[in-house]
Amino acid sequence: MNFLKKSIPGILLCLIIAVPSWFLGQAVPVIGGPVFAILIGMILTLILTRKEPFAQGINYTSKKILQAAVVFLGFGMNLTEILAKGKQSLPIIITTITTSLVIASILYKALNLRANNAILVGVGSSICGGSAIAATAPVIDASDEEVAQSVSVIFLFNVLAALIFPTLGGMLGLSNEGFGLFAGTAINDTSSVTAAAAAWDGIHGSNTLDSAAIVKMTRTLAIIPITLVLAIYRGRKEKSSKGSSFSLRKSFPYFVLFFVLASIITTLFQLPAEVTVPLKDLSKFLIIMAMAAIGLNTNIVKLIKTGGKPIFTGFCCWVGIALVSLGMQHVLGIW
Repeated sequence: MNFLKKSIPGILLCLIIAVPSWFLGQAVPVIGGPVFAILIGMILTLILTRKEPFAQGINYTSKKILQAAVVFLGFGMNLTEILAKGKQSLPIIITTITTSLVIASILYKALNLRANNAILVGVGSSICGGSAIAATAPVIDASDEEVAQSVSVIFLFNVLAALIFPTLGGMLGLSNEGFGLFAGTAINDTSSVTAAAAAWDGIHGSNTLDSAAIVKMTRTLAIIPITLVLAIYRGRKEKSSKGSSFSLRKSFPYFVLFFVLASIITTLFQLPAEVTVPLKDLSKFLIIMAMAAIGLNTNIVKLIKTGGKPIFTGFCCWVGIALVSLGMQHVLGIW
C-alpha cells in the first residue's frame, strides 16, 4: 500500500505526458509518440522544482511499465504468418543486423563510447528502433540518460530515411519488391517504415506497404536471441568482475519470455485483429509512458553535450545497413 501511495504521483505524471504525446505521434508519425514524450519529459524536468514526490513512480514507469510494453508487443506477432511471408528477407535481415552490431562494436572501441550506448544504438538501428531499445535496456541495466540518447539518435535517422529513401529508391531503379525489402530492412522504426513505403506507393501507385511491414515484423523477432545473448554475456561479465557465481536464472530477462509466450498464444489460437490490435496499441502507449519517465530522468543539457559520439555511431550504422541491404538485394538477384 505504501509502495502504491509513493508510486502513483509519478505514474500519473507519466500518463499525463503520454496522452498528448500519443496524439502528437498520430499526427506526425514520422517523429512518433515516444520522441514527443521524451522531449516533453526533458523540458518538464527543468521546470519541476520538487521531483522527490514523483521519483519512485517515474522510476517504476521507466523500468517495469517498459517491460510490460515489450510483453504486449508480442500479441502483434503471428509467427506462422511472419515467417511464411518474411523468409525471403531473412538473409538480408541477418546480414544487416550483423553489420550494425559489428560497426557499433568497432566504434565502441575506436571512440571510447559507453558500452550501453553502443549496444542500444547498434540494436536500435538494426532491429526495430525504440521497441528494440525498450527490450534491451533492462537487460543491460542501461541508465535513463543512455536510453534517451539512443532513442534520440534512432529518431534522427528514422526521419532522414523516411524523407530520403523513396526518392533514393527511385533513383537507384528499385522495383516495388526491392523497395519493400529496402524499407523493411534499412529503416529501423515501424512508423518510419510505414511513412517511407506509403510515400513510395503514392509516387508509383504500388502496394509495397504490406511487404515492407512484414519484413519489419520479421526483423522484430531478432529481439529474442539478442536479449538472451546479452543477458548471458552480462551475467558472465559480472561473474568475472565480482567473483560471483553466474546465475542464468537471475540474469534471464523474463519479460522477453512473456513476449515469446504472447507471440505463441497469438499464433496457436489465431487471435483476431479485434483482440491483437488493441493490445499492440496498448504496447505502444506503454512505451510512450516509459519514454516520458525516461525524459523526466534525463538532463537535456548533458544529453546535447555528450551526444556527438552516439550520433556518429548511429550514422555509421544507418549507412552500413542501407549499403548492405542494397548489396544483398544485388547478390540475390532482386536488384
